[in-house]
Amino acid sequence: MDLLLILTYTAICVAIFKIFRIPLNKWSIPTAALGGVILIGALIFTMNYNHPYSEVARSYFVSVPVIPVVSGQVIEVPVKTNQPLEKDDVLFRIDPTPFKNRVKSLQAQLASAKTDQFRASELFKRNVGNRRDLDIVTSRVEDLQAQLNIAQYELDHTVVRAPSKGFVTHVSLRPGMMATKLPMRPSMVFIPAEGHYFTSWMRQNSQLRLTPGDEAEVAFDGIPGKVFSGRVKQVIAVIGEGQVQPSGSLISYTGTPPAGRVPVIIEITDPSFEPYSRLMPGGAYGQAALYSEHFHHVAVMRKVLLRMASWMNYIFPFH
Repeated sequence: MDLLLILTYTAICVAIFKIFRIPLNKWSIPTAALGGVILIGALIFTMNYNHPYSEVARSYFVSVPVIPVVSGQVIEVPVKTNQPLEKDDVLFRIDPTPFKNRVKSLQAQLASAKTDQFRASELFKRNVGNRRDLDIVTSRVEDLQAQLNIAQYELDHTVVRAPSKGFVTHVSLRPGMMATKLPMRPSMVFIPAEGHYFTSWMRQNSQLRLTPGDEAEVAFDGIPGKVFSGRVKQVIAVIGEGQVQPSGSLISYTGTPPAGRVPVIIEITDPSFEPYSRLMPGGAYGQAALYSEHFHHVAVMRKVLLRMASWMNYIFPFH
């Protein structure tokens, strides 16, 4: 951005020298250069601080790893890649045979235990049996009932369903494969239909100018020549570079850690973005500019520079 401003000033100076026929000598050239340093320096400082810009901005989305409650062999995968789904639509089915057998076994054991419980209760009422025998069979009935509840729960979850409205991307699961309940081996990745979160990573120098509700503009690399308006929705209160997690090590100074940038969530409110939102993938990259109420007239320069950067997105390297 600063380079574009310098090139613009240089072009203006060349035009002025040509139009007004100003001679190139030891006074005119240094004057133009010194004036440019002072003018551009003041404008850049005022603009960068009050209307911050970030060349690092991206749309983020939440992904939900689909991990079955039980492990088993997959027998059916009715879901298709990127197919719109509603809550509780079937994603895949695990062979229920061993889980059904477990339920039947526990049901039989529970029925037998309840019979023993009834007999012990009748004997106790007639003062033939003792309280201890009744307590033992009652405890066994309760234990078997708990096991049956767990077994039925596992049987019900051999059918894995969509947790909400959304879609599954990259469906590589096939019948015959093993689906496991290990957290590190999800069977699918589910994308909830809750929209994307466009986050701009701002330098800490402009921390005092990052205010929710301020005007913002976004330019995507994938949409050259277009700039979309929005507003600052949220300024995240923490950054990853300062996080501390419980461990057996003390915090220590190990060199110069990176300063880190402040994540700012931008809500795109421009109606013209609607047709493009269906085309832009999650994770789309771009640039963003925020416009505070301070030195608002300088914001025009930032808007011009952002649009120039957007037009430059037509140029990309060939690999």
